Amino acid sequence: MTTTRNRVLRQVVKYQDLYFYKKSDVLYQLTCIFCRRFLPLCGDRTVDQMVQAARSCKQNIVEGSEDGATSTEMELKLLNVARASNDELREDYLDFIKKQKMSLWNTEHESFQPMQDYTRQHNTLEDYLPLADKWSAEEFSNICLTLCYQVDVMMNNYLKRLEKEFVEQGGIKERMYAARTGYRKQQDEKMNNLETENARLKTENGSLMAENTSLRNLANQWKAKYDDLRSRALAAYYKQQDEIKDLKEKLEASRSRSSEDQP
Repeated sequence: MTTTRNRVLRQVVKYQDLYFYKKSDVLYQLTCIFCRRFLPLCGDRTVDQMVQAARSCKQNIVEGSEDGATSTEMELKLLNVARASNDELREDYLDFIKKQKMSLWNTEHESFQPMQDYTRQHNTLEDYLPLADKWSAEEFSNICLTLCYQVDVMMNNYLKRLEKEFVEQGGIKERMYAARTGYRKQQDEKMNNLETENARLKTENGSLMAENTSLRNLANQWKAKYDDLRSRALAAYYKQQDEIKDLKEKLEASRSRSSEDQP
């Protein structure tokens, strides 16, 4: 039976269930809308860079999660690529805010806390689409920037957990080795148990054979006694039959003589 300790394939969290994936997907879709609304479609490489960075973050989370079943190392690499892409996107939003001389919503800004509360609690595109065409450029860029920060924090925490797991459990080679040695250990224990049981059965069989021999000897002794008694009984019976016959003959002879002596 395969246990958690000697499992070859890791049990990974489905990427669809990861909050930072959900937020990265929202961020990608919002970035596409942002670029359409506030950046020129032609002649500005920023559009392609922002869209590609947002997409790279989302896609590398997916690939890293899928590859994580066999390789923690590969998952770590791809998630770090995703994190780097997210950092690049975050810088693009910061540059846009600075270039347009807009307000960067910090803790002192009146809209900061409502924005934080909303983005923390909402992780699907449906939560943002009704608002995406109504936000101003400043609102849009600050909200996407906040999502970038949240994705980064969550990914950092997840990466720390993966790194700890990798140090403690190793990669697939270590898990394969552990699985093989665990299997061999189980087989050795099974063989030792069978050998011990076999030795016990041999001892028990020897005892039963000795007991069977003893019972046979006892049976032979009783059979000899029975045969002797039967022989003696038959001899006494035949002797008695002979005596009865002699007595009958003598009795008949005596009767014959008595009848001859009568006148």
